[in-house]
Amino acid sequence: MFASDQYELLDFGEGRKLERFGPYVLDRPSAAAEGATRQGPHLWTQSSARFKRDDSRTGRWSCTRPIDQPWPVNVGSLAVELKLTSSGQLGIFPEQADNWRWIDQQVRQAGHVKVLNLFAYTGVGTLVAAAAGAEVVHVDAASGAVAWARRNADASKLNRLPIRWIAEDVIKFVGRERKRGNRYDAVILDPPAYGHGPQGQTWKLDSDLDELFSTCLELCRGRTQFLLLTCHSGRLGLASELLNYIVARHPDLSTEGTLYSGDMSLVSMAGRRLHGGAVVRWNRGVA
Repeated sequence: MFASDQYELLDFGEGRKLERFGPYVLDRPSAAAEGATRQGPHLWTQSSARFKRDDSRTGRWSCTRPIDQPWPVNVGSLAVELKLTSSGQLGIFPEQADNWRWIDQQVRQAGHVKVLNLFAYTGVGTLVAAAAGAEVVHVDAASGAVAWARRNADASKLNRLPIRWIAEDVIKFVGRERKRGNRYDAVILDPPAYGHGPQGQTWKLDSDLDELFSTCLELCRGRTQFLLLTCHSGRLGLASELLNYIVARHPDLSTEGTLYSGDMSLVSMAGRRLHGGAVVRWNRGVA
């Protein structure tokens, strides 16, 4: 979904990754790059900015050239706003590109569907689904991320599509949707390992995923078309763990459709693969 002048993984190693986002080359930490050797040392001199973490969640950028903020990057036909943040994130996760293509395919095959996108961040998954013909409910606890997603919709000229933008704690929202009897055809779920809701609610992947995933299945009962669960983690093997968990807890999924698990990754200029997290997909019928 990216042209090479819009995004490219240039190199990685020694706990860091070097990426091109539009006109800028950015040097950021990467747990998955620990123990790897850099293949193109000369490339790192091209860096426009380098992020150094101060503690577990924040840090600061050192720029070697002026950077316009925000700046746009094209994801297929979408225009996405990027900016340097104190967390080291930019507003997009390029390792999700295969999943965005899959969402587009699933929506077009299923026809008009109602999609629930949880931990929806800056909305690329929402916009891909909506552009393919879905009605989408976009939920994220961070009001700033929801505002960012709405700007991406405006920039992509998709602001008139049927999207509900909701800044709210995800677990509270899905609990209320269950009580109201609201139903969905598909769920996109990209939870963090750890996070906080708008009123200080704590989210922990290990302890909270089970209840949340089960509630999502209730919201789709009898009409599920597809499910997408992703997790950004440097830990290899997480995909198979997630798959085993889902099969053990919800064995009907493996008999009523196609269940897939794998590792999200990025491929560098030299053809090396950098792990970017885990993905589990389910769709009704053949993959």
